[in-house]
Amino acid sequence: MRVAVIGTGYVGLVSGACFADFGHTVTCVDKDVSKIERLNRGEIPIFEPGLDALVDKNVKQERLFFTTEAKDAIADAEAVFIAVGTPSRRGDGHADLQYVYAAAEEIATLMNGFTVVVNKSTVPVGTGDEVEAIIRKTNPDADFAVASNPEFLREGAAIKDFMIPDRVVVGVEDERAKAVMDELYRPLFLNETPILFTQRRTSELIKYAANAFLAVKITFINEIADLCESVGANVQEVARGIGLDGRIGRKFLNAGPGYGGSCFPKDTLALTKTANDYGSPIRIVDTVIEVNSARKKAMADKIIAAMGADVSGKTIAVLGLAFKPNTDDMRDAPSLDIIPALTEKGASVRAYDPEAMHEAKELMPDISYCGTPWDAIEGADGLVIITEWHQFRALDMERVKNSLSGNVVVDLRNIYDAEDMEKRGFAYTSIGRPKTGKA
Repeated sequence: MRVAVIGTGYVGLVSGACFADFGHTVTCVDKDVSKIERLNRGEIPIFEPGLDALVDKNVKQERLFFTTEAKDAIADAEAVFIAVGTPSRRGDGHADLQYVYAAAEEIATLMNGFTVVVNKSTVPVGTGDEVEAIIRKTNPDADFAVASNPEFLREGAAIKDFMIPDRVVVGVEDERAKAVMDELYRPLFLNETPILFTQRRTSELIKYAANAFLAVKITFINEIADLCESVGANVQEVARGIGLDGRIGRKFLNAGPGYGGSCFPKDTLALTKTANDYGSPIRIVDTVIEVNSARKKAMADKIIAAMGADVSGKTIAVLGLAFKPNTDDMRDAPSLDIIPALTEKGASVRAYDPEAMHEAKELMPDISYCGTPWDAIEGADGLVIITEWHQFRALDMERVKNSLSGNVVVDLRNIYDAEDMEKRGFAYTSIGRPKTGKA
């Protein structure tokens, strides 16, 4: 099939490359000239494992194209995916849909023959109705249908999530459009992937409900971690004990500094705003947003307490800046709350992240960025692990001990064994686990 994807951000680029790998002919369109030039040179503007090879393969096989010119891409397409950003709108927290609506207007003027316009962007309930109205107003004679096809891609595992998904959700109310979406996803039938066809508004809500539920789960285990610290219990064992219950499941029960990233913060906020607008408030999600925001700020207090209640004049090595491993995404990363709070108290921060330092420098220009973890650790008074990159999971702890001028290690991801760390002589602090008293 012939597919156009409007937007070459995270969702658009991954989706376009994966649809091309299915065998479809895909043209990705973006107004950012420099980004398209980079893509046409084979440069990938985001870090996502395996994406560079996937793009290169499909470009060479002439199934994947990049352009700033939307005209031919949309005119030739049987399906046009809108994959533009929907950030939180300043002032009220609603999803900012200006880019979605602008894309809809442009598509309306360029489509040729029956076209399925697919919202891939995460959008509030009713956005599909508005997109349909915009297209109808702009081009009354257009032959089209609007579908909702939310993405469920985890940064760091996006290609696998697209190729071997738990499910595909399609909201569509036109039989011709359903046939087009069936054909687009036909390669997944071989894997017996569940494909849920539903009403458009239901599809839009599924995306928000899924992300909100996961955010609730993360926030729940984080609050249980705080209780564990108070009563002397171990949150990892609590998580395992409840996660083995099939009704609960083990995923998203890792205690940490709070959720961040491009989805959960803005999607939980947008869901609560929509719910309030319709007179059906979702109080549990309101509370999750409040608790998560406070938690990220509280992590700085935890570090300061571990450093002797005063970090003024001290040097702190920070490993991990991105909101999660295997991405360079700094959006709403816990590090953006934690590090400024430390520097405000007089600490000097030396940081290292395998992929996110370029983005981090734009957001936190006043700290030092290091070429290796050891450059950050050498001579520091304490070490803080914020993001659990694999390369931080097996640090040479004897070298860490000899490199630090102090002995404080604050592990906000629980990747080290508390008893072992204390035996090695570290003043070790983690999340939701009791001190062993064996240091």
